[in-house]
Amino acid sequence: MKFEKIQAPKGVREYLPPESEAFEWVRSQLIAPAKAAGYALMELPVFEDTALFSRGVGESTDVVSKEMYTFEDRGGRSITLRPEGTAGVMRAVIENNLDRGQLPVKVWYSGQFFRAERPQAGRYRQFYQVGIEAIGSDDPAIDAEVISVADQAFKNLGLKGYRLEITSLGDAQSRADHRVDLLKYIDALNLDEATKARAEINPLRLFDDKRPEMQEAMSKAPLLMDYLSPESKSHFQTVLKYLDSLNIDYAINPRMVRGLDYYTGTTFEFIHMGLGAQSAIGGGGRYDKLMSELGGQDLSGIGWGLGVDRTILAAEEEGVIPADLGNADLFIIPLGTQTVAIKIATDLRSAGKVVEIAFGERGLKGAMKAADKSGAKYVLVLGETEVNSGSVELKTMSSGEVKSVRISDL
Repeated sequence: MKFEKIQAPKGVREYLPPESEAFEWVRSQLIAPAKAAGYALMELPVFEDTALFSRGVGESTDVVSKEMYTFEDRGGRSITLRPEGTAGVMRAVIENNLDRGQLPVKVWYSGQFFRAERPQAGRYRQFYQVGIEAIGSDDPAIDAEVISVADQAFKNLGLKGYRLEITSLGDAQSRADHRVDLLKYIDALNLDEATKARAEINPLRLFDDKRPEMQEAMSKAPLLMDYLSPESKSHFQTVLKYLDSLNIDYAINPRMVRGLDYYTGTTFEFIHMGLGAQSAIGGGGRYDKLMSELGGQDLSGIGWGLGVDRTILAAEEEGVIPADLGNADLFIIPLGTQTVAIKIATDLRSAGKVVEIAFGERGLKGAMKAADKSGAKYVLVLGETEVNSGSVELKTMSSGEVKSVRISDL
């Protein structure tokens, strides 16, 4: 009986060698600035109670209404694969009383997230993110820190073709004042029933509608930034002052609406100009009421998520991914001396070197080809003569230079 090959689900992005080396490099560069700024790892489940996302993310969002992977478990509970990271972090902070200790709570996380979207370049049903959250402070300085950590991550990668877009979605009073005039404007539009229903839940969602006719209809709608309360305006101006002091370039985008309903105040996106339609490589903002809506204290928070998949595409576009990722330091070709070769390799690996060995009954010519393909910096041939003399000929692959080295000095 012949079985059909089983393939990966549609829309899943896999990273296999050697491309996985680029994935690991990009992800580690995105994480490094968060660690340097004192953010600690939080490792979370990839599935949660569905109510966490419907309450936290917002029922008017496409994420909740169209894109979540939701199923019933064996106990009859509604479970959802996480579509984003902030709600899960907030649930963990509340459940484990982290908000009762030193504030702000500063954490980072990374992993897979899931949305049932139409797959295309840079947009997958299983995608990877690195995120940070700072919970428990409404100081504008922490807004600037969070943004600067993301900016540093992209700078670490060597990216230049990106820009930061920023806005303020105001406080409750700002949004209430704006909502009155925005609903009057929307009521005068000729909208289909589905769009009307979205507007009733959250009229800001219409700014995020990608249909050309809706973008045209909303082109003269009142903008939230014109309704900011004195407190919100002062907070936003202070954030911009800090960004100026850090020499972080930005463009104010008063029409920005992120895809999640919990955002308030400072909100931002990083856009890469070389990625076409799927140009966002990361973004985030402040979420001042999310914790209380999920049953916790009324504490403020701010964070971001950076897309690993799209950042890889941006790094490829700019040609900044190092060519020697994953290359070994040394490739050993044993000629009947496997026991000694394994011992040498083990000692060097314990000293932090990456060492490969040619396995099997491969001839010297074939083994040298394998060494060349491996990209190893050095190669040595280890025969009985070398073992008995205690020295080997170490070849530098880039130049072809050969020098004699004592095995004990490798």
